[in-house]
Amino acid sequence: MSTALMRAMTLLAMAGAVVGSGGCTVGPDYVRPSADVPAAYKGAKEGEGARTPSTLPRGRWWDIYGDPVLDALVSQVSLSNQSLRAAEARVRRAQALVDIARAPTLVGLDIAGSNHKIGLTAGWEVDLWGRIRRGVEASEAAAESSADDLAAATLSLQAQVAQNYFLLRVQDAHLRLLSTSVEQYERSLKLTQNQYAVRIVSLAAVVQAEAQLNSTRAQAHEAELARAQLENAIAILIGKAPADFSIASSDVDLQVPAVPATLPSELLVRRPDIAAAERRMAVANAEIGVAEAAFYPSLRLFAGGGVDIAFRGGLALAQYVLDGGLRAAQKAQATAAYDESVASYRQTVLSALLEVEDNLAALRIFEKEAVAQGAAVAAARRSVAIIDNQYRAGIVNYLSVVVVQSGALANERADLALLGRRLVANVSLVKALGGGWEPATKAGAP
Repeated sequence: MSTALMRAMTLLAMAGAVVGSGGCTVGPDYVRPSADVPAAYKGAKEGEGARTPSTLPRGRWWDIYGDPVLDALVSQVSLSNQSLRAAEARVRRAQALVDIARAPTLVGLDIAGSNHKIGLTAGWEVDLWGRIRRGVEASEAAAESSADDLAAATLSLQAQVAQNYFLLRVQDAHLRLLSTSVEQYERSLKLTQNQYAVRIVSLAAVVQAEAQLNSTRAQAHEAELARAQLENAIAILIGKAPADFSIASSDVDLQVPAVPATLPSELLVRRPDIAAAERRMAVANAEIGVAEAAFYPSLRLFAGGGVDIAFRGGLALAQYVLDGGLRAAQKAQATAAYDESVASYRQTVLSALLEVEDNLAALRIFEKEAVAQGAAVAAARRSVAIIDNQYRAGIVNYLSVVVVQSGALANERADLALLGRRLVANVSLVKALGGGWEPATKAGAP
């Protein structure tokens, strides 16, 4: 080993001793600010525990719906969605910035050569004031924030896929209902036409039957359009061209699963957007230290035995002391940025609580509405059977039949629409809770 390199390594050890014994890290040490959260959700059902244990693996929250098609679709989000690929690239970029921030603490080698000799000089900055350490701290927190942003984007896209899928299945059910109604109305029209031929009913009854049939066919076409648009939306979410993607129609038994109750404080460790906001506070806090370190000169040691004391920006000592308040303003700016990040963090927590409460309220009220709507559907079906018998017996005219049948179909469609709203709200609640039921176990989670 050359003498110059040995001297460089010796100086590196000396610098480490300087940093370890006499060095300091300027700026405030990071402590996560508090965020006010209630003891329980207002929208939780009475008598429900703070947390219902669940064996559902964290991260695969869609397993609660037990749908293999949904499983396959959601699983493709992380693999194919272009927005996620861009977010993943941002994470890699942030991680690279961590390495860049650490670089000044590593030995730098300058090699100069000629035909007769090779000179080796090693230089690095002694982090006396903690500027580099605070810079690394900020970069690491920024990288973690980017990773949390990626997790938040993934969860959001997964939830969109699930919601669109359930709405598509509701449209499948709508199409089956409307197809059955069209067949029924075609038979009614045929019967009415036969009755008109023998002068049992008037022409008005035939026209009413035709209007009812064609109106229902038009509704079916609207349902077809809605299904096609939902299918196209799912294709884009999983990174495919709509022309290359399709979902076969199915009569899936759609059920709204129960959602275990959780503590509001668990949002702070489970929701990735809250975690990202918390990491951004850590970034802003570390940047106060970076700004404060600018008040002090930097020290670089060289393998040749030299010591270089430099002032930030290459200023002379007089300029450094009399800088017109530049560094003070930069520190004030960093402090204000931190205060802003704290407010943003607390607002993110409040917004998360609002999402949970809104969806808890929606699910609770939709459940009551579903009971009432189910009773309305049952009554409407009975009324159709009664009016049909009365019409065949000649007690009522066909207009009465049309009114009752149209009302029954409207109630059936309202029941399906409500099922779709309940499923969408269910997925929204899962997303609002951060995905999954158990608290996060990520190391260093806030």
